Amino acid sequence: MSGENNGTTGTLSGKIMCHALWARDGRQLADFYATALGTEVSQTYPGENGEEAACAFHVNGAMYLFYTSPSYQAPSWPEEELPFHMDFSFPDVTAAEKRLLELGATKPDHQPGGKHWTVLFDPSGQPFCIHGTR
Repeated sequence: MSGENNGTTGTLSGKIMCHALWARDGRQLADFYATALGTEVSQTYPGENGEEAACAFHVNGAMYLFYTSPSYQAPSWPEEELPFHMDFSFPDVTAAEKRLLELGATKPDHQPGGKHWTVLFDPSGQPFCIHGTR
């Protein structure tokens, strides 16, 4: 981005239409997050050789897209800063944590949120946070 506005000065009003994530097993991660959000995978996309390369579902008008990448490396959090992560709220955060752990999430020892939020790792090793509904 060059900093030029090409004569436009209006306020932007875009919205996020797709959240894309990578993992060694995109299907596993798609199933995990679909279950966490109360839905199921509704679309798949083939790779160059016809294999399942990506899976998707929609929630509240936004697509969640999960790509399979054999070279995916989970971040080493908290040692490495995260460029992005997701936060989820649940009416019963204790029950949600238990269910997410059953679905394959893990809970790291490092919990910087104290009583305010809990950090979990999804099955790909990517941190995400859960909160009670506010």
